[in-house]
Amino acid sequence: MTTSLRGKIELLELTDTGKVREHNEDAVGSDLDLGLLVLADGMGGYNAGEVASGIAVKTTVNMVKESLKRERGTEIDKSTGMRRQTIILRDAIVRANKIIYQTSKSQPQCEGMGTTIVACLFHDNRVSIAHVGDSRVYRLRGKEFRQITQDHSLLQELVDRGFYSPEEAQRSLNRNYVTRALGIEPTVDVEIQEEAVRPDDLFVLCSDGLSDMVDDEDIHLTISTFSGNLDMIGKQLIQLTNDNGGRDNVSVVMAQVLKPFGASRGLVKKIASLFN
Repeated sequence: MTTSLRGKIELLELTDTGKVREHNEDAVGSDLDLGLLVLADGMGGYNAGEVASGIAVKTTVNMVKESLKRERGTEIDKSTGMRRQTIILRDAIVRANKIIYQTSKSQPQCEGMGTTIVACLFHDNRVSIAHVGDSRVYRLRGKEFRQITQDHSLLQELVDRGFYSPEEAQRSLNRNYVTRALGIEPTVDVEIQEEAVRPDDLFVLCSDGLSDMVDDEDIHLTISTFSGNLDMIGKQLIQLTNDNGGRDNVSVVMAQVLKPFGASRGLVKKIASLFN
């Protein structure tokens, strides 16, 4: 059983339809007892994108919760070198992909639906991050603001191959061609990583509705201007997105680390550590 992170992490979730779309196909979810944040940006005809993103968030939250109930500790997975929480998060998203894919094949109104996803699971002064597509995680640490995830998009591939500079990519109009999404194929490659967490770190998850309409520098400036007030930061980021055109749904999930949250170590482990 995991230790609740209430009081150690402050959380905010916001989502908005924007100025152009008729309905919101983004979905957000969290469980602060688990330290879990999830954001998905759906795609597909009619309301199918909303169905896909909803399945992605609900399945991920439920599966992570059930898996953490069964498995204790922060042991390293021998096959990957990653902590078990990271593997649990990845496997939950793999399961979500399977459900979305099967639903799209069995329900005519959901044919062709898919979704991006990005998720963070905080544990033992670390965060496991998993993503598919171009929804992002940013981190503000002190004065350094940087993108933690790398988009699974055609534009990012062109940047990686040297056809665009990062600055040119920021100005490009062809940002929305994702190369990876949930529900498109029977299997999916979920990118996973782990990062150390420090008190005062701020993690920002967002759909491309924000990153397409607001430059990273302006996201950073907004966070710095309303430092410490997550509600104001979130509302201002969405307002800024809509002021710039609001061409897409926009969602933001933020986690402000208030205190350390190291896992409790048993007495035997504490004694053993004295001899290492």
